[in-house]
Amino acid sequence: MTPLSEAERFARLRLARTDRVGPVAFSQLLQRFGSAVRAVEALPDLIQRSGREGYALPSIDRVEAELAAGERVSARLILLGDADYPPLLAAVDPPPPLLWTRGDIALLSQPCIGVVGARIASAGGQRIARGLSQQLGEAGHVVVSGLARGIDAAAHLGALPTGTVAVLGGGVNDIYPSENADLYRQIVEQGCIVSESPVGARAQARDFPRRNRIISGLSRGVIVVEAEIRSGSLITARLANEQGRDVFAVPGSPLDPRSKGPNELLRQGAILCEGLEDIERAFTTLRTLSEPPSDSPFQDAPDDLDDALVEQVAALLSPVATPRDELARALDLPIGIVAAALLELSLSGRATLLPGGLASA
Repeated sequence: MTPLSEAERFARLRLARTDRVGPVAFSQLLQRFGSAVRAVEALPDLIQRSGREGYALPSIDRVEAELAAGERVSARLILLGDADYPPLLAAVDPPPPLLWTRGDIALLSQPCIGVVGARIASAGGQRIARGLSQQLGEAGHVVVSGLARGIDAAAHLGALPTGTVAVLGGGVNDIYPSENADLYRQIVEQGCIVSESPVGARAQARDFPRRNRIISGLSRGVIVVEAEIRSGSLITARLANEQGRDVFAVPGSPLDPRSKGPNELLRQGAILCEGLEDIERAFTTLRTLSEPPSDSPFQDAPDDLDDALVEQVAALLSPVATPRDELARALDLPIGIVAAALLELSLSGRATLLPGGLASA
């Protein structure tokens, strides 16, 4: 893998922090223009064509300030395309454009397994999470969780001697909850802290689904110990399933609401987990993880699109996600042209790009 130049690294950070450029648009902009440097050069014209006012690339000063903030807390920036970007996370469609890290980044590329569960966890649930994580660590797995109170904290504590990864919703220096400050410091020393958010950012509700997606994306499988039906842990399990990862559930008493989540996962086909042997048995059955297509969808796409053509693509969109190739067939156009039109529509806020080549209004 050719190392990214400093100019390309700077451009990738700047592109990732641009309004309306999420992971899907980020990947597609790289595919269309071949590099972030070229994408950043082209983006002002694309934004102007979209007719969106008050929308621009983040300033160079803002990007430099983020890099300086990372340096102040001794954080390391890993960008998509770097040699040390975690390979399992790179296989997610689409992968996060960047990760800020503190601690031992080598852990991110080792065999990982997620352990998640309820914040208000029972003593028994915390004991199971701690013991299971200790066994996983001793067996060569790196335990990944979210540094929340309850099951997450117990999992980190159990795996701390062998290495654990904490994925945060806020920046890598945003310790939440504050009661986990000592655990956070131990993970920096013995494990790795990871975040997609800018250094110094405080966690917002919208950040936790992205955090959960990284937990599952780093992991070969995800274990849910305790969780209610409507919980972030079940979101993590759903994301793991969508990413082609194994989902494990620790069964519990039907009298405890915190058992409803794992028990429901078991009804849906999750793997029963009563101990390390259940996990090792599942992992002996090799399963090929899905990888995003390597071919660019922008072949034969012109640099400038006709406005009328873009409007034709927009007219076919609806709130229901539609495959890109279906739109191309309906208009009798090459997929590359439709992909380019969808990318422009997403920058103007008129389309939402989704994984797997899907788009909606």
